[in-house]
Amino acid sequence: MTTLRSLLFNLIFFGLTTVLSVFYLPFLLLPRKAMVAGARLWIRLMLWFLKWVAGLSHEFRGIERLPQGPFLIAAKHQSAWDTLIFHLLVPDPAFILKKELLSIPLFGWYLAHHGMIAIDRKAGAGALKKMLKGAQAALDRGSIPVVFPEGTRTAPGDHLPYHPGIAALYADLNVPVVPVALNSGLFWRRKGFLKHPGRIVLEVLDPIEPGMDRRAFLACLKQRIEEACQRLGNPG
Repeated sequence: MTTLRSLLFNLIFFGLTTVLSVFYLPFLLLPRKAMVAGARLWIRLMLWFLKWVAGLSHEFRGIERLPQGPFLIAAKHQSAWDTLIFHLLVPDPAFILKKELLSIPLFGWYLAHHGMIAIDRKAGAGALKKMLKGAQAALDRGSIPVVFPEGTRTAPGDHLPYHPGIAALYADLNVPVVPVALNSGLFWRRKGFLKHPGRIVLEVLDPIEPGMDRRAFLACLKQRIEEACQRLGNPG
């Protein structure tokens, strides 16, 4: 049954996304806010089908911890689900992502118009400068930058080094960093086809206020996220 429901969801996901990617073309001529609203509609549809077709719902915890005013989100990344859900957690997220995604026809155009922060991972110091500039521009327009500190999806229980870029953002932007833990990989695996029924939990943790040195910040961020992910049911 799980296989059948997952297959049906995938057919709906890719089919409806293809239709909407064409329907949304006029959004490229409209202000950026229209693109943000269009993205949120698409995501709400996908999550609705995920719940009622694949039996996979979600729960937010700790949203009262989100600061008033500008801040940065640093989140665990286990699943493609993580790239959808933040549009429902905050009104206008701006993901830090690899620039290759902008080359995808239609989809890449929408990412660019939405205001995502695309970086070239091979550009070294130039990539860091562009990321800092893009994140500041996002904050200035009222968006919330979202970064996955490990840089890629990891399976539940796995850990990768937290990239120093998140520490640079913390020091340069001078705003609170909100750690986010989740357990999406238990239900929608990193490279898996199956969507297992259940309830994904996303938990907002206590913000880390500006002022720590970079090494202490990285250690604090990793400890909070990894311990919370383990508490949410991840092995390891």
